[in-house]
Amino acid sequence: MDNFEHAVATILYVDDEEMARKYFVRSVGAGFEVLTASDADTAIEILQDKNRQIGIVVTDYRMPGRNGGDLLRQIEREFPYVVRILVTAYADREVLLDTVNSSEVFRIIEKPLDLDEVRNTLRLAGELSRERSARQQKLMAIDETLAFLAHELNTPLATIINFARGVQCRVADRSASPQQQTEIGKAALAMDDNARYCLSLLSTFVESVQGAGALFNQHSGSTAQQMILSLLDTYPLTSVQRASIHLDIQEDFRIITLPNCIALVLSSILSNALRALHDHPSPMIRFTVLIEEHPQIRIADNGPGIPPDILERLLVDSVTTHANSGGKGWGMIFCKRIMQSFSGSILIRSSPDIHTDVTLNFPTINNQVKRSAQ
Repeated sequence: MDNFEHAVATILYVDDEEMARKYFVRSVGAGFEVLTASDADTAIEILQDKNRQIGIVVTDYRMPGRNGGDLLRQIEREFPYVVRILVTAYADREVLLDTVNSSEVFRIIEKPLDLDEVRNTLRLAGELSRERSARQQKLMAIDETLAFLAHELNTPLATIINFARGVQCRVADRSASPQQQTEIGKAALAMDDNARYCLSLLSTFVESVQGAGALFNQHSGSTAQQMILSLLDTYPLTSVQRASIHLDIQEDFRIITLPNCIALVLSSILSNALRALHDHPSPMIRFTVLIEEHPQIRIADNGPGIPPDILERLLVDSVTTHANSGGKGWGMIFCKRIMQSFSGSILIRSSPDIHTDVTLNFPTINNQVKRSAQ
């Protein structure tokens, strides 16, 4: 399935009667993906399968062993994002009220099933499932942003500590040579660079927290160009580094979902590019904003490229070309996860000794496109 399409919620129908299961699948299966289970325990096993994304559970109430009410209560505890629908042929008000009150049932459908009612209920449940899924993805993205911040901050902070200890030892040594004094100055500059990088990441995160209320506003968000310019203003760039960075705004667009998490993604990619170009005689980084099949931000550098064996695993495993400088390889996995959280994607191309291109693909959203004045 295309990452940019909204997936149809998969339905799990639970009923101990085989004919009832077949009838349900035959009746509604044309418009939905439907899985079935004959009892509550089997239903839980299917929900626990990470390869199956169940968005809606429809269960009969009267079943041997655990009834539908017990199943829905467990689902409410363990899978709260799943939309729950109860099917019953019994008018036991106390049982139904207990089930509704204890497991937040979305709808109750009576047997025999009215197909128009069932399809309409499933349509509404599908909309709610998509909303819950989107909310769940955003929460996961925020959790991973915290983990990413810890990962990104730990390495430069450890560097600052080590340099600080070295400076203290050399300053205490009054017989330090001119060369050692020069090393102290370089260490101080490295400490300053690392500290400024940490501060820029923390500043971006604070903005994301302060702007959290606007994340669901479909008319909010910065344009891609504004976000890149803001990054370049706050990132601790030297004059040489800033001169090596170029912008090509072909067609601008608004970044509406998780804009400050995207700012961290851009910061991470820029950090990787600067590190790769550290000793390059003529470094160049180009940010390109354009719209082809989908809105895109491309970040290209003329660095040494990424070895094919690492490139193949870069978005899957914790691999890195910078292990000797403290890199753990988790940053690109974070970037991929953030992009996937709102149906975007990330693509990395690289040729050894020539270049590396990173493309961030964004889903097209109404009112997102903003024509460039250039």
